[in-house]
Amino acid sequence: MGVAIAILDIIPMVVMKLPRYSTIASFVHFFVATIVILHLDIPHIPWWLEGGIVGLALMTPLLIHVGHTDRKPLPRIAFNAIFFGTIASVIGHYFM
Repeated sequence: MGVAIAILDIIPMVVMKLPRYSTIASFVHFFVATIVILHLDIPHIPWWLEGGIVGLALMTPLLIHVGHTDRKPLPRIAFNAIFFGTIASVIGHYFM
């Protein structure tokens, strides 16, 4: 599932011909984040909200790094982290 979510994230990056290191970094992030999301249980947080929170938390260092030079892509990066984290959480809840 981590590979599938990572591929879904990098498809627009490949189409836009973004730098290879950015694409690889995004792939690795979503692959690892999916594994973390599926094996983490945060007390008092609903299962459907955990994925988005963890996805955004794991993306925070990248947001800080990118925001230093260019703030335009920050909302899209944050949305992708929340969206794909939530998708991983939902799929993990219903199919695993």
